[in-house]
Amino acid sequence: MEKSSIEKKEARQKCMQNRLRLGQFVTQRVGATFQENWTDGHAFQELARRQEEITAEREEIDRQKKLLVKRRPSNSEGGRKRNNSAMHNGTDATFLKPDAVPGSFSLQEYYEADEILKLRQSALKKEDADLQLEMEKLERERNLHIRELKRIHNEDQSRFNNHPVLNDRYLLLMLLGKGGFSEVHKAFDLKEQRYVACKVHQLNKDWKEDKKANYIKHALREYNIHKSLDHPRVVKLYDVFEIDANSFCTVLEYCDGHDLDFYLKQHKTIPEREARSIVMQVVSALKYLNEIKPPVIHYDLKPGNILLTEGNVCGEIKITDFGLSKVMDEENYNPDHGMDLTSQGGRYLLVSSA
Repeated sequence: MEKSSIEKKEARQKCMQNRLRLGQFVTQRVGATFQENWTDGHAFQELARRQEEITAEREEIDRQKKLLVKRRPSNSEGGRKRNNSAMHNGTDATFLKPDAVPGSFSLQEYYEADEILKLRQSALKKEDADLQLEMEKLERERNLHIRELKRIHNEDQSRFNNHPVLNDRYLLLMLLGKGGFSEVHKAFDLKEQRYVACKVHQLNKDWKEDKKANYIKHALREYNIHKSLDHPRVVKLYDVFEIDANSFCTVLEYCDGHDLDFYLKQHKTIPEREARSIVMQVVSALKYLNEIKPPVIHYDLKPGNILLTEGNVCGEIKITDFGLSKVMDEENYNPDHGMDLTSQGGRYLLVSSA
């Protein structure tokens, strides 16, 4: 509990420090209502200012290049010498090239000035590329900062934010994330002496009894399917218990790190070698689900349900969230059709059993 309290305090201090650098939500009045708008911090403002300076310098270089073209020498040194030689020999030249424009450069001066402008352009191009990399890095930091701000806000609003012990066994330490009807907390199993993830399902008090019963039915179905699964690429489900009349908790294996969806939003792409490793591990899990008796179909496999246990794409992955999964027993599988329709909470998916 003491360690968790220190971590909470440090997380809030770090967020406060990043508010000025990365940005913060600012409450602004819009008509008769107030809304929170995001304002970037000074790090983004400094980058934007430097990019404006680079644009202005580029425009100045383009202007100087145009002036340089006008001052380019019109005659070569050899041509001038031939013209001068012809005049000294008393021969008349039918066509004479005009004298150089006043203020024009010699060839050496022209090429020197041209080379300097090209070097300045090249340096600006490199600096602009460095700024783009810095901007991408800052945007990744900002995404993490926004995520942490929201997590801290949700944690402060949670009724489980004061280290309660659930079911006389699970000590809640900190909020990991919040969904529509659930909160996931990092917890410590006092019996097994290990960290776990407690997913607290909160039923809406205004729901009708049949809707509550339907939600509990789907949650119990998920638990009954998930509890029997045992594979290194599938998040383990340890326990389920009731908290009160409107909430219950499922206890899952704790995985530190982000999901694949968040990683993709941060980094845009994944190198082929790392992507191949992820696909191999996912296929390993699906092969296991297909070979157990009776087989299980996940039905909701997506980047958000693939956990990166080390927070990057170089380590192990685990599949989670079996809320839409189904056991392929004789009751809901017809081999003649090879198709199955399932729904939960208004979501419908039609998939091939193959």
